[in-house]
Amino acid sequence: MKSGPNLFFAVVAFVFLLTCSLTFAEKPAPSFDLVITNGHIIDGTGSPWYSGDIGISNGKIAAIGNLSEAARKRTIDARGMVVAPGFIDMLGQSETTILVDPRLPSKIYQGITTEITGEGGSAAPLNDSIIQNDRPSYAHYHVTPDWRTLRQYFSRLEKQGMGINLASYVGATQVRRMMLGDDDKQPTPEQLEQMKQLVRKGMRDGAVGVSTSLEYAPAPYAKTEEIIALASEAAK
Repeated sequence: MKSGPNLFFAVVAFVFLLTCSLTFAEKPAPSFDLVITNGHIIDGTGSPWYSGDIGISNGKIAAIGNLSEAARKRTIDARGMVVAPGFIDMLGQSETTILVDPRLPSKIYQGITTEITGEGGSAAPLNDSIIQNDRPSYAHYHVTPDWRTLRQYFSRLEKQGMGINLASYVGATQVRRMMLGDDDKQPTPEQLEQMKQLVRKGMRDGAVGVSTSLEYAPAPYAKTEEIIALASEAAK
């Protein structure tokens, strides 16, 4: 009979579709640690805002859309509010205050979740002379500088915890102070080489580059050639 193969394929197709339907039916509904609902979402792409829910699992965004039926441990109703990626402060100066209050509420309350610090002066490198000169500032914040390198400074931050992400430049002024103090003078070739080595070490320690702040002494004492030499070292 010619209908035999057709019947066979029809049965196979039916079993396949039934299996698929059972598989889809058994797929568990998504579950989140947190769902932020009803917010005006601005996603940072330049697109207009749109309404939606955001599902978060293990500290990361897992889904965006209509999650009204999704299971969750906690819900935040953001009705009438904007939900956006954290802002980046490209010129922050919280390298000391973050040691006083790691939560940095002054940043968090503004929506800032990442800060780049180290403009001109940076948390490190340090030597005894710089610490002595800057002692009034440390005393004001009740901070004891128990680090000398950026690696040691970052380690202290990691141990105490942080409320935001923090990155730092190597301050061009900082390496100048390490070799020349606050005096208006030019480095010898040997001193400039040591300054370059400090930049090199700072980059290995995790700095994101070199930053200058030529308005504030002793930074204006640096010649263009000095800045170029330090920046070139950071670019390697």
